[in-house]
Amino acid sequence: MAKEKNSDLMEKIISLCKRRGFVFPGSEIYGGLANSWDYGPLGVELKNNIKNLWWKKFVQQRDDMVGIDAALIMNPKVWVSSGHLENFSDPLVECKKCHHRFREDLLEDKKKCPDCKGELTEAKQFNLMLKTFLGSVDGWAEWAELLDRLIILNKAKNYQEIDELIKFGVDAYHKTGESTFYFRPETAQAMFVDFKSVLDTCRKKIPFGIAQIGKAFRNEITPGNFIFRTREFEQMEIEYFIKEENWKEMFEEWRKEMWSWMTNELGLDKNSVHELDVPDGERAHYSKRTIDFEFDFPFGRKELYGLAYRTDFDLKNHFQEPPYEDIETKEKIYPHVIEPSLGVDRSVLAVLCNSYKEEDGRIFLKLNPKLAPYKAAVSCLKKNEPNLVKKAEDVFHDLKKEFSVDFDNRGNPGKFYGSQDEIGTPYCIMVDFQTLEDDTVTVRDRDTTKQERIKINDLSNFLKNEFI
Repeated sequence: MAKEKNSDLMEKIISLCKRRGFVFPGSEIYGGLANSWDYGPLGVELKNNIKNLWWKKFVQQRDDMVGIDAALIMNPKVWVSSGHLENFSDPLVECKKCHHRFREDLLEDKKKCPDCKGELTEAKQFNLMLKTFLGSVDGWAEWAELLDRLIILNKAKNYQEIDELIKFGVDAYHKTGESTFYFRPETAQAMFVDFKSVLDTCRKKIPFGIAQIGKAFRNEITPGNFIFRTREFEQMEIEYFIKEENWKEMFEEWRKEMWSWMTNELGLDKNSVHELDVPDGERAHYSKRTIDFEFDFPFGRKELYGLAYRTDFDLKNHFQEPPYEDIETKEKIYPHVIEPSLGVDRSVLAVLCNSYKEEDGRIFLKLNPKLAPYKAAVSCLKKNEPNLVKKAEDVFHDLKKEFSVDFDNRGNPGKFYGSQDEIGTPYCIMVDFQTLEDDTVTVRDRDTTKQERIKINDLSNFLKNEFI
């Protein structure tokens, strides 16, 4: 029963997202693309509010943090040095009957196909790096044409031309390697590669951090659960550089910071968030300690964020000589790294799941007001009263100079309140006939539905006290 209830909740959230403009299926008019999603007008506002709040908390309000915005495609040598080309993989199994593919570590029964109950193959490692090509040479296309031609020549027993094509094929193979690049699977490596440049230009001393928000790409075997696991996603990551002897203390500090972010800024129910200390053998190849912060999504308890102690693995792989000189001792060292890693899309989904409420016959999103796409919405009691409409428009345009505000000209209070509740707008402002007499408006609270009269001239300060 609980499983059915949670499944129903997820369907309601997905329906709300599409109906109200939070998230749309990608390329929908062409039949879509598996697990591709576009953020709509309200979704991009919610997403940007999360990113801006994160940047303000962890970069702008701290003295020990700077930010960068690095390229999506880097020199392939980066991924050789980081170990991604060798180690960034998941165990892949395939059903011998229906040929569907799955991540073995996510299956309850690792012997039977979850779709048709057929027998599964032995697991093999599948690299998650997403390839692309740069420049005017596409060696893979030339190689494919070559193979087609070889099949034809072999049937005709034209061995002389076959020899010539094989020589051509060697060149095509080399061109393929030269033009093959990868979309980054994480934002972290740019912060390591740019470490010395940041150090030289910002005059920072450890402990300090580099932060970045940006896209990453992984060729996931089994993407799914709406925007939870996708091949294209966005990360908010920090690489915090420290001395080795301080790692336990700094790890604990960042653990507390992440709890503060989840419960205070995102407003997540602390009882829905759980820590998992990832055991040996299950951590990433670079990690000495990792905590996964898991959230109770409707489809189960899944990883929301990660906190890892990466040691000096990355800087040692990228720099032949220690890149940091201690100002006091003049000793050159490889700093160690604590990495708080947060997914933007999973943050959006967790916030939506946490805030979706059905109470007393109404549906509303109980969002942290700072995250709400619209901070307030303005309407008038009757749409066929020009004086009311004009006054409501004036209030709307004045507030819009300072806040993200919506305008509803339907002249139907019930529909106005219900529509704004559903998208999480904290306050609804109603212009009525009393407004024309004393310049006050009715302000309705989303969570309590209580209303109070406030002077129009006081609206700006009222909202500032709530959001700033």
